[in-house]
Amino acid sequence: MKKTLTILALAAICFILLIASFSAMYILPEGRQAIITQFGRPIGKPVTEAGLQMKMPFIQSIQFVDKRILSWDGFPNQIPTRDKKYIIVDTTARWRIDDALKFIQTVQNERGAKARLDAILDAITRDTISNHNLVEAVRNTNSILDYIEEQRVESKRKLDTGEILVAEEEEITGEIEKIRIGRENLSSMIAKKAAMELEPFGISIIDVQLRRIAYEQSVEKKVYERMISERKRIAEKIRSIGKGEKAKIQGKTSRDLQRIDSEAYREAQLIRGKAEAESMKIYAKALSQDRKFYEFIRTMDAYKDSLKGDTHFILSTDSPFLEMLKRRP
Repeated sequence: MKKTLTILALAAICFILLIASFSAMYILPEGRQAIITQFGRPIGKPVTEAGLQMKMPFIQSIQFVDKRILSWDGFPNQIPTRDKKYIIVDTTARWRIDDALKFIQTVQNERGAKARLDAILDAITRDTISNHNLVEAVRNTNSILDYIEEQRVESKRKLDTGEILVAEEEEITGEIEKIRIGRENLSSMIAKKAAMELEPFGISIIDVQLRRIAYEQSVEKKVYERMISERKRIAEKIRSIGKGEKAKIQGKTSRDLQRIDSEAYREAQLIRGKAEAESMKIYAKALSQDRKFYEFIRTMDAYKDSLKGDTHFILSTDSPFLEMLKRRP
């Protein structure tokens, strides 16, 4: 009987030791960190090294906390901008638990952390967007204005009438608002403010992004119609500038053609005058060498110009004009 009781006692002791050993060990997975609590109160620093770990059996418990990068998606809210444009802003963020002990002591778990993120990030996003114009949340650079400015300088360099073109271009580009901060900088501002408020909870913000910006559905159609009418007006203005430039080019071309024609006519008249002078010089020389031959040639030319098939003359037989015809060889 004593032997049996001894065996049972040893078995019970072994069973208790086995349960205690299992209770004293735990496995920490990759991407997780553990907080050891004793009677519900955190003890020591967080355990961050993955693998088999030890703790006090029965009186200590383990609470796991994620140490990977986590995502947060905000609820799309309607926010008024500084220039009185009502837009719907959808934000997203990436965050991480830096101090697991603070995290457990303040928000306890990821559900509590998400509630804090919702309140803090939504409020900061609303304040930041409402303190800036709509264009700051839409565009990130002034590259379109820089490109137009480069084209303006190039046009001024190439065109003789560039100054008029420049003034009209500035009138058009003045309707495109310049940005001072930009979308990425707004996101950075939101992230910095949120990081300061979330630090007491052991949470760090990696980045915040304005995922989507849209008008409220009730006003979206009107906004699109206004944008289309503005673009049409600007396009019509650009067309009128193009027509004006076309008229300038055509006028310049016409002036150039007239100048070329007048120069060509003057050159032709000079050549013709020189030729006639040379011709008269040759005639004079021929006259001085053989007067009768010159008289004969000139008479033959007169006959050729006047004696044609449909020509009628009434002349007497002793007319000097017919003297050459009456001569015999």
